[in-house]
Amino acid sequence: MTRQELIQQIREKQSFLCVGLDTDLNKIPQCIIDEAKAKDGEDYVFRALCEFNALIIDATAPYCVAYKPNLAFYEAFGVDGILAFEATIDYLKEEYPNHFIIADAKRGDIGNTSKMYAKTFFEEYDVDALTVAPYMGEDSVTPFLGYDDKWVILLALTSNKGSHDFQLTEDANGERLFEKVLKTSQQWGNEENMMYVVGATQGRMFEDIRKVVPNHFLLVPGVGAQGGSLQEVCQYGMTKDCGLLVNSSRGIIYASDGQDFAEVAGQKAHELQQQMAEELRKAGII
Repeated sequence: MTRQELIQQIREKQSFLCVGLDTDLNKIPQCIIDEAKAKDGEDYVFRALCEFNALIIDATAPYCVAYKPNLAFYEAFGVDGILAFEATIDYLKEEYPNHFIIADAKRGDIGNTSKMYAKTFFEEYDVDALTVAPYMGEDSVTPFLGYDDKWVILLALTSNKGSHDFQLTEDANGERLFEKVLKTSQQWGNEENMMYVVGATQGRMFEDIRKVVPNHFLLVPGVGAQGGSLQEVCQYGMTKDCGLLVNSSRGIIYASDGQDFAEVAGQKAHELQQQMAEELRKAGII
């Protein structure tokens, strides 16, 4: 998906919501588990993951522009989990082809290994974007940038508590590590193929981010369950083209553990979409 196509989807949907598919068998409703076991016995994992994801996607698709399956939640179940990830990608492509798909895998290794990771996600799975760790440098990132209309999403300033351990450390000139990542990586990619992960809990740090990357899209986790403020993110991070994909995972997909889980997930996504539409109107984008 091109940058302009993504912007068009944001305007049409009046939303910049990304729904995180962090599908955990310990958290999905028991009714899904029971139904899957009734059909497949002890080999229920694949069916349970797929059924839950499909119902969540159907309920939330009208209100979001992107989905972000987190690979860890699928790889944890071996072959069955990987097959469920593949099936979820296929379902999105067949039923909702205009939605942006992010594989949250945080890959990044020496160049020839990164080349194989890029082939996996951009050729085999054919997702739109992949999260990448930048800390091994240019040759670990550039293999992902050789695909048309595909995106690298570099970790910049994350929402977890431990982000302060390294990302905010300063060099002798007072430049923080996340700022060096932002500045240096712009020599590798551009606004058409590179985004950055910036956690919603970073608040006014978005001002500092925008001084370095004024127009790049930012993938913003941490709104909702992690306590980040959508209004604060928009105040300091929104651009004339929106420039934001705000992710919510647990706050949507686990909003209910009953049989109404999909309906409630849709309601939560709709609530966020309405708040986003208001922010887009305030910014004159719609």
